[in-house]
Amino acid sequence: MTEAEQHQDRIEEARRIFAGPIAFLKSAPALKFLPDASVPEVAFAGRSNVGKSSLINALTGRNALARTSNTPGRTQELNFFDVGNPLRFRLVDMPGYGYAKAPKDMLKQWRFLVNDYLRGRPVLKRTHVLIDCRHGLKDVDATLLDMLDEAAVSYRIVLTKADKVKASALAEVTERTAQAVRKRPAAHPEIIATSSEKGMGLPELRAAVIDALD
Repeated sequence: MTEAEQHQDRIEEARRIFAGPIAFLKSAPALKFLPDASVPEVAFAGRSNVGKSSLINALTGRNALARTSNTPGRTQELNFFDVGNPLRFRLVDMPGYGYAKAPKDMLKQWRFLVNDYLRGRPVLKRTHVLIDCRHGLKDVDATLLDMLDEAAVSYRIVLTKADKVKASALAEVTERTAQAVRKRPAAHPEIIATSSEKGMGLPELRAAVIDALD
């Protein structure tokens, strides 16, 4: 089997898995509410308004699996979704960060919850860090990347809203982002550009989620 054929097989396997049963399990505002660490987990993190909920909904082919909000920074919980029947793995929607108007106690709550989860969750296989391709990496993103590096949690950068920029600008931000994470110890070197509206990059992201489980 050629490399291209293997790639297509991975894409198709991931499509079948994400087309199967996926259901919301629970929200966890603190570590004591986490579900049992019985299956692998793959997390999604990003700044407020980066399009995280929209991407999770597009990725799973559901319109309202992850709740979207017009109020940035509102969700300060870890949301868990069961994938497969029997259960294969869980998707974890992490609380958005970087909302400038968020109260200081909310920012502190976010840091404690996320940091404790990253450091104490042995079944967490990879975190996908979402970056708006119109803005690129910000200092607040670097704070999360530092936490992931320190916790030795594998992560991969996913660019969102790729349909909102020209191809030349997308290529530039992709290369700039790849250079920025190249020397980070826990970063996956390849960047995935996506569009929730147009479906761009979603097959590749589904396959990347499945690959992270191995």
